[in-house]
Amino acid sequence: MRSQGILAGVAAAACVLTACTTESPAPTASAPASLDYVALGDSAAAGPRIPNQVGAPGCQQSDSNYPHILAEELAAASFVDVTCSGAVTENIVSTPQGTSSGEVPVQLDAVSADTDLVTITIGGNDIGLVSTAVGCLTFTASSANNVCKDRLTAGGVDTVAAAIAEKTPIWGAMLDAVTERAPDARILVVGYGTYLPDGGCFPTQPMLPEDADYIQGSITAMNEALKTQADEHGAEFVDTEALSVGHDVCVAPDQRYFEGVVPQNPAAPLHPTAAGMAAIGDAVAEAVRAG
Repeated sequence: MRSQGILAGVAAAACVLTACTTESPAPTASAPASLDYVALGDSAAAGPRIPNQVGAPGCQQSDSNYPHILAEELAAASFVDVTCSGAVTENIVSTPQGTSSGEVPVQLDAVSADTDLVTITIGGNDIGLVSTAVGCLTFTASSANNVCKDRLTAGGVDTVAAAIAEKTPIWGAMLDAVTERAPDARILVVGYGTYLPDGGCFPTQPMLPEDADYIQGSITAMNEALKTQADEHGAEFVDTEALSVGHDVCVAPDQRYFEGVVPQNPAAPLHPTAAGMAAIGDAVAEAVRAG
């Protein structure tokens, strides 16, 4: 999801790949002895403003994002993180991405026939998720000002749902392109989380209840479309909505997996916190091991 232009600054420890014994198990298809891992995606994976910022200039990538956490947990022999804030699906498969610091190569270039594991978080920018959410912010507690959901569903046409439907086949084609580049790799599509609880929490976060439910409902719809494409194109889907319930933008700052409009953790507005990245990384690691 895009981290720039958000209200002008307002958006157990498990053993890794080996058993906890003195003997190492034989490698399996789900956990190769020498793991080559590539991470693709947008800012929901990159981690803008979370220390420490690394990677390609302009991509706002953190060394505490979930790909880095996953690589460490799985003891990856090779790890390449090309996640970049602001990325859309085309930036993964075909179009270099322009950032504030220059052009970033197509992310798929980092994937090869030797790649064993690919994680992908993409779709939020394709449907304008953050800009839509920002457009729903209001500081007046009146249903008369609740123009967001009404505007986005005027005439019985849900514009966000329509955007999801338009992009769904593009996500499937992207997964095919990754498979073609790395035919033996496991491909995990990592979904977006629970940013808002039922009814939101106005005025803690300046979005009226109807709009909070609409935005989170749209995130759920996008996740469902991504899961369908993963199922139909030989990939796996990792749900992050369930694990982030109770860790949304409305809870205490030290409990948040996602930041609110005015960040109270070092993270971009309406983006994962370091705690959120850690939880997502743990969940993806568990999915890899379970496979």
